[in-house]
Amino acid sequence: MNLVYSVVIPCYNEEAVITESYRRLSDVMRGMQEPYELVFVNDGSRDKTAEMLNDLAAQDSNVRVIHFARNGGHQIAVTAGLDYATGQAIVIIDADLQDPPEVIPQMAERWLEGAQVVYGQRRSRAGESAFKLKTAELYYRLMQRLTNNAFPRDTGDFRLVDERVADVIRGMPEHARYLRGMFAWAGFKQEPLLYDRDKRFAGETHYSLKKMLKLAADGVMSFSDKPLKLPLWVGLFWLGLGALVAFILLILAIAGRPGGLWWMASLMAVLGGSVLTSLGIMGAYLARIYDEAKDRPLYIVAETRGFPEEI
Repeated sequence: MNLVYSVVIPCYNEEAVITESYRRLSDVMRGMQEPYELVFVNDGSRDKTAEMLNDLAAQDSNVRVIHFARNGGHQIAVTAGLDYATGQAIVIIDADLQDPPEVIPQMAERWLEGAQVVYGQRRSRAGESAFKLKTAELYYRLMQRLTNNAFPRDTGDFRLVDERVADVIRGMPEHARYLRGMFAWAGFKQEPLLYDRDKRFAGETHYSLKKMLKLAADGVMSFSDKPLKLPLWVGLFWLGLGALVAFILLILAIAGRPGGLWWMASLMAVLGGSVLTSLGIMGAYLARIYDEAKDRPLYIVAETRGFPEEI
């Protein structure tokens, strides 16, 4: 029997939430009365996540488990889930239950009506600090400016995608993956679904500030070349300012009031910093080219559980 729905759930050290996540997802999917599979991707967890997922796969024929040989990161784990999913519609949802599984039937309804991507758009975000909310707002504004409003605001990876859209994403091999941007770039008929994001059910978030900054950098550099044009504008600005300072120093010298070298020294310091910043931006893009040129696999699967023999 062909599967109608696949649910991809990336997991990293989620022993505190796996049981409840499985229960709520199973309740929702059984209620939809269509064939389904739950594809859990164990992203190199170091707690009891692997054992718990294996137990679920042994108890429930709808559960599939992919174990990574090493931690690959959230976006890579989702990518693996997409590669292994076989449903006509694929839902991406995190295991922490901040995105409520009970919204999935509404996404499915939109899909049945013709939408090919139904992305969750947060109406509210419970349990998040003012700092995180503000930085998220600033980030989405930045992304919209850099990509000419190509990406919707207040969205994450929680979404339902048609198998045709998933096939497009499967054919995009880049290593620095920013999936929400890739789905937006792919096009097709996309619709938002407003929902209220809950607090994390249990445990702690695995998205540190460093990881969030890396994800933000992946989004900017994967979908915008505007940072590469920044050195030109910085250079033109300092060229004009340097000419202005030189002119002022010349006038002061003619007037018998030499301005000294402090202005020039300060100008050179700022100019040097601007040059190094520009080189850093170009270096970051070159590093990504180097990473892609190595052409290593996106992930390494150590073991799978619960898949049919032909998978």
